[in-house]
Amino acid sequence: MATKLLMRWNIRAEREAEYSDFVANEFIPRINKLGMVEIQAWYTVYGESEQILISGVTQTVDQMTYILNSDEWDRLRQRLDELVDDFSTKVIPANAGFQL
Repeated sequence: MATKLLMRWNIRAEREAEYSDFVANEFIPRINKLGMVEIQAWYTVYGESEQILISGVTQTVDQMTYILNSDEWDRLRQRLDELVDDFSTKVIPANAGFQL
């Protein structure tokens, strides 16, 4: 069964440029290389939600588990943690369209 990872966070003040560079040039390409596809990102302009929502899909739960338990994921998360606050994740069955 296809599985989706939802990730949410807020960008730390004064780290926006560094954050944008990391996400565009390292985070997204590396999680894609690990096997996550259909990566989508949303930026919250108005409301009470976190600033950023990113999702990615794997074909199986086992593939998602492998990614989330990998050393590469740990390195990416550690770097991301330096740039963001309020990081959270949720793994759900993948459906078409926007999911929360």
